[in-house]
Amino acid sequence: MISNTTDAVAVTTVKVSGQPGRYTFSVTLRSDDIGCDAYADWWEVITSTGELRYRRILAHSHVDEQPFTRSGGPVPIDPTEVVIVRGHFADKQTDRPGYGAIALKGNVNEGFQTVEFSVTLAPEIATQPPLPTSCAF
Repeated sequence: MISNTTDAVAVTTVKVSGQPGRYTFSVTLRSDDIGCDAYADWWEVITSTGELRYRRILAHSHVDEQPFTRSGGPVPIDPTEVVIVRGHFADKQTDRPGYGAIALKGNVNEGFQTVEFSVTLAPEIATQPPLPTSCAF
């Protein structure tokens, strides 16, 4: 079962490069990874209304690399579109899986600010592809 939010993963920084409609996002996450049984398994870009625009699958845990940054794209947005960048945590051992409560919200032109969600926006997105198929380590 996917819970509403978790403190096991937080997005701390977002950097964007590229051009409108094809941006690359470099996202830094802090997570409570312990291995494949509990780790940050993706970060994603969603609209403020909850539409998935991009998801970057994380193929392994980052136990010894905290915080860590991974890039992905192209993200199909325009420079003034407000989006939310949030992380997801897979936890097979406890009831903590779900989207992180700490995310970043903003746009390419004005930058991103930390936001805290008390209720997850669009939890149904968690079942939309792409989804992780395995964890390497």
